[in-house]
Amino acid sequence: MTSKPCIVLGVPVQVGAGRLGCDMGPSAFRTAGLLTELQNLGYVVEDRGNIVPKPLRDLQHPNTAIKALSEIVAWTEAIAEAAYQASGDGMPIFIGGDHSLSAGSMTGLARRAAEEDREFFVLWLDSHPDFHTLGTTTSGNLHGVPMAYATGLDGFAGYFPTLAAPIKPQNVCMTGIRSVDPAERSALQSAGVTVHDMRSIDENGVVSLLDAFLQRVAAADGVLHVSLDVDFLDPVIAPGVGTTVPGGATFREAHLVMEILHDSDLVGSLDLVELNPFLDERGRTALLVVDRVASLMGRRVLDRPTQSYRYTPKIG
Repeated sequence: MTSKPCIVLGVPVQVGAGRLGCDMGPSAFRTAGLLTELQNLGYVVEDRGNIVPKPLRDLQHPNTAIKALSEIVAWTEAIAEAAYQASGDGMPIFIGGDHSLSAGSMTGLARRAAEEDREFFVLWLDSHPDFHTLGTTTSGNLHGVPMAYATGLDGFAGYFPTLAAPIKPQNVCMTGIRSVDPAERSALQSAGVTVHDMRSIDENGVVSLLDAFLQRVAAADGVLHVSLDVDFLDPVIAPGVGTTVPGGATFREAHLVMEILHDSDLVGSLDLVELNPFLDERGRTALLVVDRVASLMGRRVLDRPTQSYRYTPKIG
């Protein structure tokens, strides 16, 4: 995948989500063996610890539903700078933390790509598009706005940092989508984002859909960022998330996606977001996501040592 160091950055932000617990995500990923898995695959790993937000500014928005605007902006400023710096040193892996962190990771990475005169692409693996603006969000939870902000939609000026390099909407591919608000649907259609919902995956298979996008990235000699939300996965196999939506990617589908991404040799950075250990079952979701990251970074099924997996039926 890369000969550069893997630079792990913890982002314990939870105020963008509707419930507490995502701030424990970075610790859970580390405990689940993320760094060890990467090292076992031969990568040099640098853990830069956890990012801390910039100082708060008093920010008020006419949309009174919005929650924690000042805090999310402070986080975005800090994450964007850390992403920009880390992308010059290796392959950044952001472990969160709710999906608001991507407002910073994507924009910092896009700034680096623009300076290198390269096209920046995003594969968004999520059940939600997170394409609300500050004016359209009704929940007020700002983990629902990062992609709208990063692609330069109106309504963020004067609140969020000015974008050095807005992401082109046509360079975004959303896969696994199955929960979209009306305002988001309209904005996505106008912007020209590629959206593959679960019906598309069911009808066409994930291989052809993903391959078409990766061919575009390769043809442009682009930089690819992958943003993996835990709720991309079906909650039956990944319960440790506060935004569960039935009908997500299966174990095999997720594994296939990651192996295809590895084979493409295009991925330059990664988000792991929305893990809520408080809702997990004995670390089950964290371990599953770490396993999928190992597949993305080059571990094959044939490389897996034999293990004994036991199912203990529930009583009552």
